[in-house]
Amino acid sequence: MNVHHDEARLTAQLSDLGVQKGGALMVHASLRAIGTTADGPATVVRALRSALGPAGTLTVPTFTPANSDTSPEYLERVRGLDEDAVAELRATMAPFDPAETPSTMGLLAETVRQTRGAIRSEHPQTSFAALGEEAAKIIENHHPDCHLGEDSPLARLYDLHAQVLLLGVGFNVCTTFHLAEYRVPRPVRRRYNCVITLDGQRQWWTYEDVALNDGDFGTLGADFERLTPAGTVRTGRVGSATARLFSLRKAADFAQHWLPEHRPPGR
Repeated sequence: MNVHHDEARLTAQLSDLGVQKGGALMVHASLRAIGTTADGPATVVRALRSALGPAGTLTVPTFTPANSDTSPEYLERVRGLDEDAVAELRATMAPFDPAETPSTMGLLAETVRQTRGAIRSEHPQTSFAALGEEAAKIIENHHPDCHLGEDSPLARLYDLHAQVLLLGVGFNVCTTFHLAEYRVPRPVRRRYNCVITLDGQRQWWTYEDVALNDGDFGTLGADFERLTPAGTVRTGRVGSATARLFSLRKAADFAQHWLPEHRPPGR
């Protein structure tokens, strides 16, 4: 039977799970897993904001890898293309525009980005969007050469003792773990290259940052859930989806100790 989930029920489920009134919350979500709602993703956004209350802040990653030639998405697009086709593709790749460039992080993230009052950080590849009381504090000063480290919204969310909600998705997409990659001793660094607008001109920009690697995040998340005290990760149902709720700070701290023990040097 096709169940329609309404805003009031979703709000109650989020509150029962432990979403904190007045708190900061970062969400990764699959709308398909949540199921049918009367007003699509807008219903879920309203439920999240209602559970957080008027003093709360909702944050989502709004990443945009399509303007980069160092992303897995780009490498897949050029696979099998000849030199001329690659050159044509590169010439038409649009520069990042925080006001216009769509997110590739799913319908919920894109809905938050487009909601009146939302603000978005200006990193050309790993931006975030936020709505609510602490949105400016979280979003402002996201340095363009810092994807997900100390000069990114992740570190501000850490400072605010934010919660993380995985709504119908697994730990393999848990952006929080990337913050730990910056906090391990001697993190591996690499070159990134993307299209931006500078002084009104479209141009390629190259910078160096920590090498991001989410290939083992599923295993990391399973250990975080298994090895931490009961209740660290709260599990329940929101709509038709399995939801996990936990402290961003605890997840990042756990990952900071887990990564050096489980990744070979230089990985």
